Amino acid sequence: MTLDQLRIFVAVAERGHMTKAAELLGISQSAASAAIRALEEQHGVHLFNRVGRNIELAQTGHRFLPEAKAVLERAAAARNVLEHVSQTVAGSLSIAASLTIASYWLPRRLASFHEAYPAVRLSVTIGNTRQVEASVLDGTADLGLVEGRTESDLLRRVKVDTDRLMLVVASSHPEIAETAPGRPDITGLRWIIREGGSGTREVLEDLARREGISLADLRIFLVLPSNEAVRQAVEAGAGATIISELVVGRAVAEGSLRAVPIELPKRDFAMITHRDRQASLAQMALKAHLAAEANGTT
Repeated sequence: MTLDQLRIFVAVAERGHMTKAAELLGISQSAASAAIRALEEQHGVHLFNRVGRNIELAQTGHRFLPEAKAVLERAAAARNVLEHVSQTVAGSLSIAASLTIASYWLPRRLASFHEAYPAVRLSVTIGNTRQVEASVLDGTADLGLVEGRTESDLLRRVKVDTDRLMLVVASSHPEIAETAPGRPDITGLRWIIREGGSGTREVLEDLARREGISLADLRIFLVLPSNEAVRQAVEAGAGATIISELVVGRAVAEGSLRAVPIELPKRDFAMITHRDRQASLAQMALKAHLAAEANGTT
C-alpha cells in the first residue's frame, strides 16, 4: 500500500467518479483505475461498486476511507516536521485554483515564486470556487485560490489581491435601457454566464438580488464552462456577461467589446487552507510571496 494509492482512493471516493478524480490529481484515468485495482488485489478486498458509468463506495470502502484520510494527514504532518527541522523550503505543493485566477493571475506569480524557491515542486489543478473548496477540504490540494465565497467554517481564508468586474457586450450591441442613471435594465439583456459554483456567476446572482429579482428572472441564453468561451460568445454578439477585467480588458481596449457603465463591487482573490492542517514551509513561503506581490514589494 502506497501513499499514492491512498491519495487516488480518497479522490475517487470523494467524487464517485474515476475520470474526475484522475483529472483532479493530474493523472490518466487508466492510472487511477490501475491503482485502485492494485489496492483491492493486494488486500483481497472490494472497495467500490461499479454502477453504470459511476462508482460508489462498497461497505469495506466506507470503513477504509477515514483511515486512508488519516494516514495521508499524518504523512503530511511528518513531512512538515522534517521541513521545519531543516528549515529548507522544499517538497511539493498542490494548488487548486479557480479558472480566472489560474488562467490570468497565477502563472506570473508562480514563475517568480519558482525563481525564489526552486526546490519546491508545484502542481496546479483548475476548477470553479466550489470545486476548489472541496479539494482543500478533502486534502487533495494543500491550498486553494478562489474569487468566490467559500462556505465551510473549516477553512482559513486570507485575501491576496482584488479583482475588478465589468459588464460587457459586443461593440455592435444596441444601447441598453436604464432603470436609473448608471443602472442598466438587466432584465432586458440576454445573458451568457458561467456554470453554477463559479465566482462570476455568483456576482450576477448578487446583482439580481440587489435589483429585487432572482437569477431565474433573467434571460439566461447560454451557460458555458470557461471564461474564454464566455468572452468569445459575447464578442460574437450572443449577449451580455459580467466577467473579470483580467479576461476582457484587452478586448475592451481594442474595441471588440464595450463596457456597460454599472457600479459593481470589487471582489477579493483569496487563499484558502484547512484550519486543522499544519502549514508546510512551502505553503508559508507561497503565502508570503503572494502577499508581497499584492503589496508591490517583490
